[in-house]
Amino acid sequence: MRYLIMVAFLILCFSCNRKNNLPEGILQPEKMQEVFWDYIKADVYISTFTKHDSARTEAIENLKLQDRIFKLHQITKEQFYKSYTYYSNHKELMTTMMDSMTAKRQREFDTTKRKQVNKSLE
Repeated sequence: MRYLIMVAFLILCFSCNRKNNLPEGILQPEKMQEVFWDYIKADVYISTFTKHDSARTEAIENLKLQDRIFKLHQITKEQFYKSYTYYSNHKELMTTMMDSMTAKRQREFDTTKRKQVNKSLE
């Protein structure tokens, strides 16, 4: 009887553990959030500032910033796009990741705003 309970427990543990794992080469949600946030910021920056500078082309500047982002996060372009494709094809994971990323950034914004208000009241 003990043996049966032990086997059932091990099966349960391994099945739960495998459920939360992503396929090999896919960035974990926390890492993907960080990279994707920087990717979005870079895209906004490029679309805003290349319009005002005729010497810069949007595509070239975008590629330069992407390379910097990938180096900063120590990943490859292929890892990012493979992960992005995976998350895009798994809407529940993408929604969870995006909601978590948005909530984290909102908390950071609120904290910064509160500090500014407190500083101005001093």
